[in-house]
Amino acid sequence: MCRWLAYSGSPILIHDLLYRPENSLIMQSIHSTLGVEPTNGDGFGLGWYTERPVPGVFRSAEPAWNDRNLEELAAQTSSRCVLAHIRASTGSPVQQTNCHPFRRGSWLWVHNGLINGFPASKRDLAMAVDGSLFADIEGSTDSELFFYLALTFGLEEDPIGAVSRAVGFIEDTGRLHGETFPMQMTIATTDGESLYAFRYSSEGRSRSLFHSADVSTLRAQYPENPLLRDLSEDAQLVVSEPLGGLRGAWLEVPESTCVVIRHGQQEQVRFTPMALQPAR
Repeated sequence: MCRWLAYSGSPILIHDLLYRPENSLIMQSIHSTLGVEPTNGDGFGLGWYTERPVPGVFRSAEPAWNDRNLEELAAQTSSRCVLAHIRASTGSPVQQTNCHPFRRGSWLWVHNGLINGFPASKRDLAMAVDGSLFADIEGSTDSELFFYLALTFGLEEDPIGAVSRAVGFIEDTGRLHGETFPMQMTIATTDGESLYAFRYSSEGRSRSLFHSADVSTLRAQYPENPLLRDLSEDAQLVVSEPLGGLRGAWLEVPESTCVVIRHGQQEQVRFTPMALQPAR
């Protein structure tokens, strides 16, 4: 599968997020400990927000561990909201347009998992995408089509509801094509102000997902830790797997949960797909 990282808080040097931790995302691209496979070398992507209305995106089909341009960019760029993704393809080609994050307007999207039986249901799912959005789909992944379904179902106005409707539609469509457990997902999506992270699977056995503990509490426990000293009080991270072994620093996101991060505050809400009438 894939691994991803989402950060929200005061501006931080992206290099510190991607390279500095003990089990950094770059390290996970070579040796992931909680993923389906240890190597995630089928490309990478980085999305970040500045004062401009549209986030920046840098994507490459090269392995993250071997890209000097990524390290140079990360060492010179700070951001208050970052999504980063390392890819392990589930069958679609290794090409730049299939790398995450996907962007439309102010929104970014990353996905770990897959739509089971995607080749059989792809046409029905694609036909449900709003006609005004369809031409902007550039790649061939289930992840990008999932993003455009969420946009079709109202991501920009109601993110949790839109993802719920998209997942419900994907599940109903997949089951029409004989797939018992159509959806496997952890997702992060953001407009740069609010961050939404989802953990869900039709089977109830979702890919790993963790969120960071309160920074001030960790500082009190580990006053000499240099990484904690450099994090702001409002820093929040959601990750596919912990970035280090610091006890108490990473808390597992429960099954069927959406984590919402806004202005340094976090809440968790139950995530339930909404059944919609699938295409026939």
